[in-house]
Parts: sequence; C-alpha cells; structure tokens
Amino acid sequence: MAGLLEVIAMHPADAERAEAGGADRLEVVGTMDHDGLSPEPALIGQLSRVTSLPLRVMVRLREGFSTDGGELVRLKGLAAGYLEVGAEGLVLGFLNGLTEIDVEVVTEVIDALDCPWTFHRAIDSCISPDRAWRDLRGLPRLDQVLTAGSARGVEDGLDDLLRRAAQDDFARRTIMAGGGLRPEHVPWLANAGVRAFHIGSSARPTGSFKAYVDPELVRSWRTLIDNAVDRATAATPEP
Repeated sequence: MAGLLEVIAMHPADAERAEAGGADRLEVVGTMDHDGLSPEPALIGQLSRVTSLPLRVMVRLREGFSTDGGELVRLKGLAAGYLEVGAEGLVLGFLNGLTEIDVEVVTEVIDALDCPWTFHRAIDSCISPDRAWRDLRGLPRLDQVLTAGSARGVEDGLDDLLRRAAQDDFARRTIMAGGGLRPEHVPWLANAGVRAFHIGSSARPTGSFKAYVDPELVRSWRTLIDNAVDRATAATPEP
C-alpha cells in the first residue's frame, strides 16, 4: 500500500507546485492564522482549475475548536459551498466546553454532505484521547484523523502515535501524521502501520508560509514516504 502525502495549499501556485512534487492531496486553508482557517469559496474554484489533486478544505472560522449556533450556520453553508465548487472533502473538528469531541456539532456540519472528511488536530487538545478516539468511530464518512499525538507536535507525541497505531486497528487505518512532522519520524510511523502524512511549512523554503510550496521539497518527502512504506510493507509477514 502506497503512502499518502497531503500538503497545505493557500494559493494556486501552491497547488501546482505540490502536484509537480508528487503530492497526493491538498489541504486548503485561507490563512495559517491560529493553525489554519477557512478560505473563501472562490479559492477552491481557482485551485480546481490548476490541479487535478483532490482538495480537502478547512471548515474553521476562529481560534480554538469551539463554535456556537450563529457560526454553525455559516460553517454549514461554507462546507456545502466548497463541495459545489470542486472540493473532494472537508477538514473539521469541534470540541465542547469539557474539551471532548462535540459529536453533535460535528454531525450537524457533515450530516447532509456526502463526502469524505478529515478530523483535524482538535483531537490533540482533547482531555481524554482514548474517549476521543472512541467518539470518532461513530462519525459517518470519516476516513482520516490528522494528529501529532500531542498538542505540542509530533516530536512530543510520537510515542503516543506509535502506541495507538499498534493497539488500535481503527486508529492505524485513519491516522494521518502531521503537526511538526520531521523526516526522522516517518520510518517509525510507517513501521507502526501509519500510511498517511501531512506537511505544511516543511514543504516551503525556510519553513515559511510566506513562501510558495517548493516542488523539490515535496519530492523529497514523496521519496522518503514511499521508501519507508515500501520497507515497512516488505518487513510485514504475510497473514
């Protein structure tokens, strides 16, 4: 099984360059303020005209992971609008006041939308990760969970990611490792069965979101992931 490489895109040039470097999918954000907020729907149309890569669009309008009734109406409208102009799927995740997954709000956003989606790094801020992962199992059409294993990033959360992937089949299938992901983390994650990886600043010169995606940096991640997954797959005994 090949590894999936997702790259953050904020401009049409990012999309073109990520595709040239071998990315499999784009996560589209309007700005990286507060770790990624929703773009204007017009940007999705622009990106869909310059790339054939699937676009997953961030549905998030404020700092933090909460929302309210008035904003929820806007979020639902944005989500539907993104799909109408070319998005393949969505990226979202909301927590309640107890820092647990707000299953009711998440379900309301996605309920009428027939598309795959990613639960984003809100999971890394949950008070009980084990409960959060149990809640995720019941959400329809969820096929990926973007997580670093820790709110501080993969460097701090790597051991938790490896443990969860080893112990939980659902997590192993859905984990997309990202959030401070570094090259040396990839072989460990691949050996644990993780097959999806997400990069943002590391796809850009000097790690700055002020720069466009660099195809050569994406290509280096593509090669690293493919090699790590190939080695891990070859080392896995036949059932």
